[in-house]
Amino acid sequence: MLDPTFHFIFCPDAQGGHRMAYWQWGDPQAGHVVLCVHGLTRQGRDFDTLARALCAAADHPVQVVCPDVAGRGQSDWLADPEGYQIPFYVADMLVLLAHLKPVTLDWLGTSMGGLIGLALAGQPELPAYAQVRRLVLNDVGPSIEWQALQRIGRYLGKVPVFESEQQAADALWAIASSFGPHTPEQWLTLTRPQIKPLADRSGRLTLRYDPALAEPFKAVTPESAAQGEAMLWQAYDQIHAQTLLIRGVLSDLLSTQTAQAMTQRGPKARLVEFSGVGHAPTFVAPEQVQVVVSFLLQ
Repeated sequence: MLDPTFHFIFCPDAQGGHRMAYWQWGDPQAGHVVLCVHGLTRQGRDFDTLARALCAAADHPVQVVCPDVAGRGQSDWLADPEGYQIPFYVADMLVLLAHLKPVTLDWLGTSMGGLIGLALAGQPELPAYAQVRRLVLNDVGPSIEWQALQRIGRYLGKVPVFESEQQAADALWAIASSFGPHTPEQWLTLTRPQIKPLADRSGRLTLRYDPALAEPFKAVTPESAAQGEAMLWQAYDQIHAQTLLIRGVLSDLLSTQTAQAMTQRGPKARLVEFSGVGHAPTFVAPEQVQVVVSFLLQ
C-alpha cells in the first residue's frame, strides 16, 4: 500500500469528548499492530517512510497505525488545555487500542510519543490488547534535560503565518535542524502535513497545532519536572517489553547519562546512537529505518 487510509475515533473527556485522527497503513485486519506516536508539535504523517518500509519488509500481515495526538494534525483541539498532558494522551491511546484490538502490539514513540508509550507500557494489569511486546523510544527517557525544555518553550505556542510551503519549510527547519541531515525534498515532504490554509482564504498558511499546547508546558517548574521524572522512572522500571532506545548523539534532551542508565535498569534497553543527529531522528534516513525494521520484524 502506497498511502494510508484516514480514520477518526471518538475519545471521551470531561468536556464531552474529542475526535482523534489516525493514519492506517498495511492490512487493516492484521493482528500485528505497530503504533507510531509523534513528538510534541508534530503529527502522524511523520512516519510515512518508516510505515512503508515496515509494510514492505514484513513476512506476515501487519498494520502500522500513526495517530495525530489531540491538538495536532487532523485531530480536534481540546476545550480544556489542561488535557494536553501525558496521562490524558495515554487514555486516548487506550481507546484507540481497544478499537484496534491487536494480538501483537509494538510501539514506537518519538519524544512525547515515547513518553506516552513509556507511561502506558509501565502500567500493571493492562488488557491483553494494550500489552506492548516491543518498545522503541526515540530520543527520550524518564529524565529530560531542563535546558531542552527551555529551548522548546521558546517556540511552543507561537503560530506563525507563511506565504508559501517553502517559507514554512524554511521556518520549521530553523527550529528543527537538530533532526539531522535531510534533502530539501525530504524536508518539504515532512513539512506539508504540518501546515494548513488560514481560514481567511488568503492562500497563506499556518501550523496544524493548537497554540494552547503551551499552557500546561509553560507551567512546568524544575520541581514539578523532578516529580514527573520520578514517576516516569517508576513506570520505566515496570516495563517488560523488549526495548530499543534510539538517541541522536547531539541530543540536548536525552543525555548520555540517562541513556546509559536506561540500559542498566527496567527493561535494560538496547541503545543505538546516530551521529550527526540531535533531537530527534526522523526515520527518513535508510540506516535509521533499517534499525527499527530489524528490531520490530526480526
